[in-house]
Amino acid sequence: MLESKRKAIIFFVISLLLALTSGFLVLKKVKALNNNLGTMVQIFVANEDIPSRALIRPEDIKMEEIPQKYLRDYHITNAEELMNKVSIVPLSTGDIITKNMLKQASSVVEENNRLITLMQADRIFFDEPLEAMDRVDIIVSHRFNSKEETSVFMKDVKVARVAKEKNKFKGVQLEVPLEAAPELIHMQNYADSVRIVKANVGKLESMQLEDTDQKAPGEKIIEEKADIENQEMDANQQPAKSKTKDAEKSTKEEVTKEEKTKEKQKPDPKQKKQGN
Repeated sequence: MLESKRKAIIFFVISLLLALTSGFLVLKKVKALNNNLGTMVQIFVANEDIPSRALIRPEDIKMEEIPQKYLRDYHITNAEELMNKVSIVPLSTGDIITKNMLKQASSVVEENNRLITLMQADRIFFDEPLEAMDRVDIIVSHRFNSKEETSVFMKDVKVARVAKEKNKFKGVQLEVPLEAAPELIHMQNYADSVRIVKANVGKLESMQLEDTDQKAPGEKIIEEKADIENQEMDANQQPAKSKTKDAEKSTKEEVTKEEKTKEKQKPDPKQKKQGN
């Protein structure tokens, strides 16, 4: 009986040691795999079906984790990379969104407008660097029927985008109506010179409005005080003016009375003749 207990204890101890050893080896292997795979990173996937050419909205996407080892350059980890973007292929729920399937959404607001690119060249000149949402006038010089002409080709055209290379201005994309696009492209290709001039339409009025809106509270208080003082001065001057007018009237009345009394005191020439 004692011999059987001893054997059972020995087997139990051996099995316990083997279990601890196997657990340690498994834990070591998992740790090695985790070190090999790296930490987990989050990437963006489709939260629902996204049709092609549709603007990607925040509710259309979600984040999933993958090991750092499998992260590639085409994966998207920053939400800013999805702003104002469309997918060129339809996406199903759970599909990983990659950079090569995205395209910048068009900035054209009007349905019948088109974007025309104008880059700096030998025949295309920009008077100054432009920014998106600026307005420009297009002046062309060309020879027609052996006669050189320079005229304003288009006015108040919206700058949709700006092209830059190494932070240097290179050109623009202009938003023009569809019917005007062929004419602009024709001038771009065949005109002797195309000059892009920044337009300042409505700029002065907007600046004046901004200046009035952006006045400091102290300036507004000073102006209000000045208005109040001017009103008080006007109010004080009105009684003085009325007093001077009354004095002038009274003097005039006294003068007229004196003249009348003098006239009465003068003898009548007829009466003198009768007395003689």
